[in-house]
Amino acid sequence: MIDEDTRQRALDEMNILDTPRDERVDRIARLAKEMFGVPMVSVSLLDRDRQWRKSEIGLGVSEAPRQDSFCDYTVRQDRTVIIEDATVTELFADNPFVIGDPHLRFYAGHPLHAPGGEPVGTLCVLDTEPHQFTDEQRDLLRDLAFWVQTELANDAELDHAAVIQGSLRPRTHPTLPGYTIAGGAASRGRLAGDFYDLSLQDGSLRITLADAMGKGMGPALIAASVRASLRTAPERSISASIAEADRLLEADFADTSMFVTAVHAELEPDSGELQIIDAGHSLAFILRADGSWEHLRSTSLPLGMSLGPAMTEIREPRATRLGPGDAFVCCSDGLLDVLDPDDPYAHVYRVLTTLGPDGAIAEALRLAAGDTATDDVTVVVVRRDP
Repeated sequence: MIDEDTRQRALDEMNILDTPRDERVDRIARLAKEMFGVPMVSVSLLDRDRQWRKSEIGLGVSEAPRQDSFCDYTVRQDRTVIIEDATVTELFADNPFVIGDPHLRFYAGHPLHAPGGEPVGTLCVLDTEPHQFTDEQRDLLRDLAFWVQTELANDAELDHAAVIQGSLRPRTHPTLPGYTIAGGAASRGRLAGDFYDLSLQDGSLRITLADAMGKGMGPALIAASVRASLRTAPERSISASIAEADRLLEADFADTSMFVTAVHAELEPDSGELQIIDAGHSLAFILRADGSWEHLRSTSLPLGMSLGPAMTEIREPRATRLGPGDAFVCCSDGLLDVLDPDDPYAHVYRVLTTLGPDGAIAEALRLAAGDTATDDVTVVVVRRDP
């Protein structure tokens, strides 16, 4: 016997209801249509009083009443249900979906389960003509349903992970007299391999921007691990912090063949002295008050690309200075996709001088939402007031 309250709670926790169509699920629906030779396919999730369709072919609407539905019966049975001809099946001959629109005669459905095992929906194939259904087809339907179930579970896990990742981004930026500090990030997908961090340590400003290779869950986990490592023991020097993050990647993630490019810097506000370590990132700059650019090029490998834990590279910081009106600018490579390709420096200069650091970040995030963006975009600007 299905506990409806538990079942509904499991469905709600998946956070899938009323979400946009998903090409991965649509692809399975199209495959089912071709394999079973039917005009109608539905991936249905049973809400309190409706069946809502994550994907549908041939039905034309995204939801229908749950009461008297074939899918409701399948979920309550929690097993594969095959109805070869509903008009001669006593239980369904008078069903409103049989005697009325869409005038169903054939139905084959298999339940979809939440991660905890609760039946929350179905993958079903339907026709207005009767069909015979073999044992091999039953097994195929079950396998396709399991595929859909896996995709839906991954979808829910990604949503949860995105919420958690979003909570790790700085909610507020430090306030430093004589400086304007701004930063922002936009994920191209639900999870980002970029991150930035801004924090005060004993009166100095720590600035971090890093980019884990790739997209999806793996790089997002790597990025979170590097962020956590760099935040641990904030009293360490930036050299010691970067070395520890490097050791973490070498020791724990060597088998993944992933690496992280990173900029880790410390600003002493009174003097404007900036100590910076660039681990293979090479996208850190100073825009001087006179309009000239200083490119703080990388002199070392990315994190995770040394010769093993015992040979982790000790990186020494490069020293420079922010004078009045100078701005430190650091970004992920996704920003390059949305800048003026003919003169990206002029584009950044124009936006920064016109809109200021906060306005420049807002403009970068606006561009990141456009069609030219192909990657995550993360930007940090720290300007010393004139």
